[in-house]
Amino acid sequence: MKRSHHASAHGAPNLARRGLAALAVAAGILTLAPPPARAADYPDHPIKMIVPFGAGTTTDTVARIVGDAMAKSLGQPVIIENRSGAGGSIGTEYVARAPADGYTLVMGTVGTHAINKALFQRLGYDPIRDFAPIAMIGSTPTLLVVSASSPYRSLKDLAAAAAKPPGISFASAGTGTSGHLAGELLKSRLGGTMVHVPYKEGSQALTDVMSGQVQFMFYHPIAVLPHIKSGKLRALGTSGNQRSASAPDVPTIAEQTGSDFDLVAWFMLYAPAATSPAVLQKLQAAANGALTDPAIAAKLQGQGVEKSTVSTSGLDAFARAEVAKWSGLVKQSGAQVD
Repeated sequence: MKRSHHASAHGAPNLARRGLAALAVAAGILTLAPPPARAADYPDHPIKMIVPFGAGTTTDTVARIVGDAMAKSLGQPVIIENRSGAGGSIGTEYVARAPADGYTLVMGTVGTHAINKALFQRLGYDPIRDFAPIAMIGSTPTLLVVSASSPYRSLKDLAAAAAKPPGISFASAGTGTSGHLAGELLKSRLGGTMVHVPYKEGSQALTDVMSGQVQFMFYHPIAVLPHIKSGKLRALGTSGNQRSASAPDVPTIAEQTGSDFDLVAWFMLYAPAATSPAVLQKLQAAANGALTDPAIAAKLQGQGVEKSTVSTSGLDAFARAEVAKWSGLVKQSGAQVD
């Protein structure tokens, strides 16, 4: 009897606790998920940085440069994973749905986090609501180029040609790309007829511009500068509100037209929106530390990526303004992807 009494005296509270736990689980109060890691322990295993484009692209190269530098600061490897497709939206949506623990990041671009918002009818993420910006990596103004054998030596020449039937054409690496939308904005500034000719690849578009089959295009300095130096292309303007460090002798379109023409491609590192402030601070410190390293800045400049003046505190406002700017251009152009 004593043994039975002993068992019941100690067993009853245990049974009661198990009963309460079962009720709590049924009510959704308790879960089997482990508690989130403390920010003080972060990071304690490798970090994954998603590149929403293919290996060898500028976005991929930029991510690897920045990721390697951040890994040294954070004390954990930063593993680059390419998840390309649908204009970068596949890899970007993957990160939007990932755990907000600081271990899955995305190298966002002007396409994934500004243009796609209006371009895709059914986008599986919101570039503002679903992400927390970490650091602006840099920007890339595009150059307006024509064939060196063409008669166009200024924007005035282009405008005069566009004003005469049948007008002129411009190439891009695809509908809804920054090059396409820059051409649409130029058309609104200069007037006349400018017909967009989309290509599957920017390299083929560039080849046809050099041959004179298409009159002009906007493209990244790293791709066009070798052809400018070799005498195959001529640069008539740059798309940013400041002259490009890669081509300081090329005037901006804004200064030539007296308009507010200011379109640049950019790269920004993001985490999922619910990432804790403490983890974000560690990531921001690592990213900003990398960007202030002269060696890293030189590597990025080698990819045509120029230092940004957007501060950490200004990232959110910048991102919202870019969505509004590019969405307006997408609607103006009529571009849309199902």
